[in-house]
Amino acid sequence: MDERQSDAERERFWFEFLTRGDSMERRARRVFRMLPHGPRCQLCASPFAGAAAPLMRAIGKRPADKNPRVCQSCFTFIAKHHGGAEIEATFLFADVRGSTTLAEGMSPAEFHALLDRFYRVSSNVVFEHEGGVDKFVGDEIVAFFFPFISGPGHVRQAIDAAEALLRATGHADPGGPWVPVGAGVHTGLAWVGAVGDDAHTELTALGDTVNTTARLASAAAAGEVLVTTAAARAAELDAGGEVRAIELKGKEAATEVMSIRVGRAPS
Repeated sequence: MDERQSDAERERFWFEFLTRGDSMERRARRVFRMLPHGPRCQLCASPFAGAAAPLMRAIGKRPADKNPRVCQSCFTFIAKHHGGAEIEATFLFADVRGSTTLAEGMSPAEFHALLDRFYRVSSNVVFEHEGGVDKFVGDEIVAFFFPFISGPGHVRQAIDAAEALLRATGHADPGGPWVPVGAGVHTGLAWVGAVGDDAHTELTALGDTVNTTARLASAAAAGEVLVTTAAARAAELDAGGEVRAIELKGKEAATEVMSIRVGRAPS
């Protein structure tokens, strides 16, 4: 993108890029995520290790020097095209419940191994459901789903990913989860784009929709996904689910949510 372009031109570029639902890009992501194995680029899902790594490096899909969470080709693109746009997007936050207590009962190395397994499993689930990983924050994963990478059904993809993540962490197993996780899903208007400088650039999302999703994840019990009714309607979820109004930190009005539980409800 020409540095002389106006903010309005940059915004138009990003809006078209994020919302056009590029089918070729989604097909490439499906191929990349089937190649063994992680870690992967958090945007295009290309693997950084395993038998396919040499091929990925040959096409520019090695870890970027300035942001090893993404491949060099994705980094080059977002670094070149600073800016973003407001779009309709869906977000999934999922975090480990009671992580402080868990950490007290194990060594630092054991706790690190637990979180590393959670990061790996949750990333795979997000990619399998056509999402992207925004970031890991402590014991939490932040993922986004929007037309460019997820297609028009991005709301349902996020909800399905949240349920799949709870199953992948063992919440439906007879013996219970290997790590307790709660999640939140919300959809709405958000600013999505590239932020940072030449030393560190990344794709991220900002706005009340993102903040609300974070609050939902904090309020969810282990084995529970809290989905706002706006997201539930957009995904055409069965209206027979449990619906309630909850108070979220920092929000003036109560938020109406549908509760989806995987495994046994907490006693």
